[in-house]
Amino acid sequence: MNFSSRLIDDAVSEFSRLPGVGRKTALRFVLHLLKKNQQEVQAFGDAFIRLRNELKYCRDCHNVSDNEVCEICSNTNRDHATICVVEDIRDVMAIENTGQYRGVYHVLGGIISPMDGIGPGDLTIESLVKKIQEGGVNEVIMALSTTMEGDTTNFYIYKRLKDQTVRISTIARGISVGDELEYADEITLGRSILNRTPYENSLSHK
Repeated sequence: MNFSSRLIDDAVSEFSRLPGVGRKTALRFVLHLLKKNQQEVQAFGDAFIRLRNELKYCRDCHNVSDNEVCEICSNTNRDHATICVVEDIRDVMAIENTGQYRGVYHVLGGIISPMDGIGPGDLTIESLVKKIQEGGVNEVIMALSTTMEGDTTNFYIYKRLKDQTVRISTIARGISVGDELEYADEITLGRSILNRTPYENSLSHK
């Protein structure tokens, strides 16, 4: 695309950096913003600048938060003895939308993937292990995607925790192999959490 304005070209280029956004879609975004008044566009830009500068990660579970401790971890009505291990914040949102889980979370920040250069040291596994060693946790629920990388991460965490006095379970495999929690419907995901099984049972099928 050739634009008569370098400003438009630069704006389109920035929008097209977003996942799944091509230059045609980026151009529609830019032209839409041009129809807005200056105050609306300023508010739009400020929201993202504040997001980048002010957003924190919970010191307890590594979920995104406006404060040092997220709303879930600071909620005294949650079951802090049950920890659900997830890949990223999208999974927290998906599980919360089911309304079926009342424990807390631990966000790994990814899964083990040698092909992508991601090893255990790149994730928050050590802080999870330390949390379990400190006591007060009865159950750890593995809720990672049913991919080879997800299974590898599950097994690694299981090996790190199996000698601790904590129950290790995994969500029921109601989600198709390769699916991500983000795309599972709420009923299926909710049932998968409620019908979770001991992790050792999944090993017998490997």
